[in-house]
Amino acid sequence: MNARVSAEVFPPGEFLREELEERAWTQQELADILDRPPRLISELIAGKRSITPETAKGLADAFGTSPDYWMNLENQYQLSKVKLPNDNVVRKARLYSKFPVREMLRRGWVRVSENVEVLEQRFCEFFGIQSVDAAPQLCHNAKKTHVMADTTPLQLAWLFRVRTMASQQVVPTYSKAKLAVGLEKLKALVLSPEEVRQVPHILAEAGVRLVFVEPLAGSKMDGACFWLDEQKPVIGMTLRFDRIDNFWFVLRHEIEHVLQEDGKADDEVVIDTDVGESKEDLPECERRANAAGADFCVPTAELENFIARVQPYFSEEKVLRFAQRISVHPGLVVGQLQRRLDRHDFLRKHQVKVRAHVLPSADVDGWGSFTE
Repeated sequence: MNARVSAEVFPPGEFLREELEERAWTQQELADILDRPPRLISELIAGKRSITPETAKGLADAFGTSPDYWMNLENQYQLSKVKLPNDNVVRKARLYSKFPVREMLRRGWVRVSENVEVLEQRFCEFFGIQSVDAAPQLCHNAKKTHVMADTTPLQLAWLFRVRTMASQQVVPTYSKAKLAVGLEKLKALVLSPEEVRQVPHILAEAGVRLVFVEPLAGSKMDGACFWLDEQKPVIGMTLRFDRIDNFWFVLRHEIEHVLQEDGKADDEVVIDTDVGESKEDLPECERRANAAGADFCVPTAELENFIARVQPYFSEEKVLRFAQRISVHPGLVVGQLQRRLDRHDFLRKHQVKVRAHVLPSADVDGWGSFTE
């Protein structure tokens, strides 16, 4: 039997009544055939009871139809009774598919609202767009419409949070010469983990806005560099690996992007994931930044000389003496040796934590301390 199609959706009981009339059966007779109570048939016809899979199978056997026919009638009828007051579900689904809504609300980046229109507006304000359908553009001119095309929603939200915080900082005009001087000051800090607290102030003196925002789970970001305009460089860091070597490597990596003005001319964001990993397809700017980060942690010539003299016997005592001689924390040497030897378990106890030392003196969002 063909399924009936109608502009108005009727309860399955109407179709059941027609089947009985075609066969001149009474409700009692159908109850006898199905070996079910007469009340069941009466309530089905009256629309007071829904058709279950078991009942659908019985009706299909009795009338020579399929169980799907009766289940479809029931499903169509039940769906017709659901009246959505508006398109809230569709609009929320669009919002959730485009942005990490739940996490952004949890962190307070966007204020919660039960009104979907208000919620949309707040997300538009966060990303600086006119409508949810518009593509967010992080950089100041956004000459290239595809600038953020390869950025994941998690990374995009993190970047815009960094931008919001960086734009509120008051720092002197950026000076490449002052940043070069600042680098020398930073180099003097690598012996003691506690000295990382001076980093935000040193970079601010050079006009570089430094922001630490806890990473969104799954974003895989270490840091980023972009320009609010042609004279306002921003460095954002996630500190997702709380190790002294990772901190200094990523920081120097991002500083190199600033010194080379990477991304500035094209209004592009330099997004760094898995910083320091050797990949064949790395662009030149990333190779250059990686080299700068490695050399900052342990001067490349010194490291090469140490490896040539010591390998394959890299004892803890020799590593500690080498670190003392070049005036860096042992954790920085360990980090570089781990990369070279491909042994990430090598002397890990020396890769001390630094996050707790730098956060109190920095512009921070996360780790239990959310910036308004």
